[in-house]
Amino acid sequence: MYGLEAIEANNGWAISAVGISIVFTGLVLLSLSISRIHKLLEIWENRDNISLFKKKNPQSEAPTPRFLTERERESADQFYLLIKTMDDHFSLPRLLYLAEISGIERPHSNLSRLLKTKIIKPDLDGFYLFDKDMHNNQ
Repeated sequence: MYGLEAIEANNGWAISAVGISIVFTGLVLLSLSISRIHKLLEIWENRDNISLFKKKNPQSEAPTPRFLTERERESADQFYLLIKTMDDHFSLPRLLYLAEISGIERPHSNLSRLLKTKIIKPDLDGFYLFDKDMHNNQ
């Protein structure tokens, strides 16, 4: 069996129709993406003006006034005692390590809370400082 009979016997027409539709769909999508590439390039060139691409400066954010509960204040006092054994500028991994071996409960969440309330503030060298005034005002 040769020719059109062989194509018809082995579903050749259906296979060729599927192949043509796949190629046609690919070409249509390619032409649409090429026709819209100028919009993407315009967004890329003006990315400094778009708020989605702007880098946020954590120093410029206003501190969120939040008062600590009694338990949070107690953990802040415990962290303060640990920080007094370290230098004025300390690293958070070292502080967490000391908090874990000292037995402070939930050291990660308590330290996160101290960072959010700005009791512990970052300095410009990658270390952190304990703000005594903010701690006393809480």
